[in-house]
Amino acid sequence: MDETLYTPPKPNSLPAVIALIRSLWKGDGNLLELLPAEAYHFDIGHLGRSRRGTVLFNKPSAVKEIMRDQQGVFPKSDLMVGALDPLIGESMFVTDGPKWRRQRAMIDPAFSLMRLNVAYGAMCAATDDHVAMISRLADTQSPFSLDLAMSHLTADVICRTVFSTPLASDIAEEVFDDFTLFEKSVAQVDILGMILKPAWSETKQVPEVLEACQRIRHHIGGLIDTHLDSHDGEFNDIASAVIEAKDKDTGLPFTREELIDQLGVFFLAGHETTASALTWVFYILAERPEWMVRLREELDPVMVDGALSFDDTKKLPLTRAFFKEVLRLYPPITFVPRVALENVEIEGKRLPRGALVMIAPWTLHRHSKYWENPHAFIPERFLPENEKSLTAGAYIPFGQGPHLCVGAGFAQVESLLIMSELITKFDFEMMPNQQVVPAARLTTRPAEQVMMRVRHRN
Repeated sequence: MDETLYTPPKPNSLPAVIALIRSLWKGDGNLLELLPAEAYHFDIGHLGRSRRGTVLFNKPSAVKEIMRDQQGVFPKSDLMVGALDPLIGESMFVTDGPKWRRQRAMIDPAFSLMRLNVAYGAMCAATDDHVAMISRLADTQSPFSLDLAMSHLTADVICRTVFSTPLASDIAEEVFDDFTLFEKSVAQVDILGMILKPAWSETKQVPEVLEACQRIRHHIGGLIDTHLDSHDGEFNDIASAVIEAKDKDTGLPFTREELIDQLGVFFLAGHETTASALTWVFYILAERPEWMVRLREELDPVMVDGALSFDDTKKLPLTRAFFKEVLRLYPPITFVPRVALENVEIEGKRLPRGALVMIAPWTLHRHSKYWENPHAFIPERFLPENEKSLTAGAYIPFGQGPHLCVGAGFAQVESLLIMSELITKFDFEMMPNQQVVPAARLTTRPAEQVMMRVRHRN
C-alpha cells in the first residue's frame, strides 16, 4: 500500500478467535471489532462459530440474490426486528412479505412528495439556521459535539420536509441522547446472544432503553398530532400524505400507532444515517485540511451570494466523489442481517433454516478483490471518468433491489448542500487528545462523540 495515502480510523483486524475474545472482553457490542481479518478477503465465509450459524456474503452476485429475495426465504433478521420493535414497531423497515407490500403500497404516493426541488427550500432554511448557530460557536471558539450538531441539523431538515415545522433544539437534543442510549444498549449487538441462542429467540430490552424509545415515540407522536388536529388542506407534506393513505383492500388508514411506526422510520432513518455520514465528512476534513482547499476550489465559483442552488448540486463532481468515498469507508448501515426461513443454497453455500445471513456494506466496500488500497481514503475513485471501472454491486451504501432506500437522492442532495455551506464558511479543528474509533451499532458512528472547534474561514 502507498505509504502516502491517508487511512482514516478502522478496527485493527485480528484472527477470528482473537477478535471474538477482544469483543467479549470489551463488552461494548461493537460488531466491527468482531470481524476477523479474513472477512475483508473471502467471498462467502462463516463469522466464527455459533449455535445458529452466521454466514457473511461478500460476493456481489450473492448479495444481489439475497436482497432481491424473489422466493421470500430471506426476511429481515429476527435479531434486527426484535431489537427495533420498541422503537419503530411493525414499520416497513422491519416487515416483509404481504405486510411490507401493503405498507409500501400505502406509503408510495407520499414518496412523490419527496420532490427534491420542492424540498430544497426547506433544506436551505434549516441549514441557514444551523450555519448561524455554528457561526456563534466560531465567534466564541466554544468546543461542541460534532455528532450532536450533525444530528440536530439533519433532524431539523427532516422535520421541515416531512412535518413542515422546525425541530425545537431541546427536543432534538433529547432525541439524540435517547437514540444514542438505544444504539449503545440495543440487544441487536448482544454478541453472546448471537453465538449461543437459537434462531427466533426472544429479544429483551433493558428498562432504560424501553423508556428512551417511549420518549422518542412521544416526540414523533406530537409531530403527527399537529397534522391530525389540522384542517383539511392545511399541510401538503409527506406526513399529511401518509395520514391520508388508505389500504386498497379495506379502505382503512393507518392508526395513530401505525403512523408513529411508519413516520418514525422517515424521521429516524432519514436523519440518523445522514448525520452519521456527515460526522465522518467533517472529521476527515479536520484531519486533512488539504481537502478543504481542494473542495473550496470547486465550491467557491458556484456559491453565488454564499448559497448553493439546487441545479448546482448536480455540478460538483469532486465534492460528490468525496461524499461517496466517505459512504464507502463508513456506510451508515454497517450490516444488513437476514435470516434463512428454510434450508437453502446460495452460490454453492448451503444454509440451514435459521442461519443468520449477513450482508455487510462495511466489508464489501473494503474488500481486497474489488478495491485497490481498500482502507485508504481516495475520493478520486468516484470521479465520473473513474466510476465506470468500479465493480458492479460492490458499492451499496443505500442498499439495492426492492428495498433500495427511497431517500437516497434526498440524502445526497441534503449532504452536498450542508457540505458546501459549512466548507466555504468555516475551518474545522479537532479538540486534542481524542481517539476516534468507528463503532457499528444501528449506524456507523464514532464510539465516542467527536469534539470540535470551528473558526471563521480566513
